[in-house]
Amino acid sequence: MIDEIYSDRILRLAANMPRAGRLPAPQGTGEQTAKLCGSRAVVDVTLDDQDRIAGFAQEVKACALGQAAAAVLGEMVIGASVKELVDARDALMAMLKHGAPPPAGRFAGLAVLECVRDYPARHASTLVAFDAAVAAVRQAQSTRTSLAGAA
Repeated sequence: MIDEIYSDRILRLAANMPRAGRLPAPQGTGEQTAKLCGSRAVVDVTLDDQDRIAGFAQEVKACALGQAAAAVLGEMVIGASVKELVDARDALMAMLKHGAPPPAGRFAGLAVLECVRDYPARHASTLVAFDAAVAAVRQAQSTRTSLAGAA
């Protein structure tokens, strides 16, 4: 198990997580904790006027699998639409839980985590950064809608 899921590629990703930290003025923040293992991600985002990710930062305290997924996320997220982000999260979840094909498009690098599907105890940790990112963009969209309605 260890050799299969903790490959050199996964360990390299985990060790080099892009966009680590916090944004000074996020429009949305999402936080997710995997109950089974305690992996945790806090994600800050800003969106442009076309609902694309303009700013992104993440604090991820997770196993190498969660950090590897967060590394792919951090590397590819700037410029992604909210739909692309949600679709990638959903495709990652389907790949892990239902044997679906890996995500395509800008988040195709998540295919490296396909081996995790055989280890259900690791699914939540692998998803933690994407779940937090989706929560953050939903909050950013909600905040923007509330501000527009108040104007």
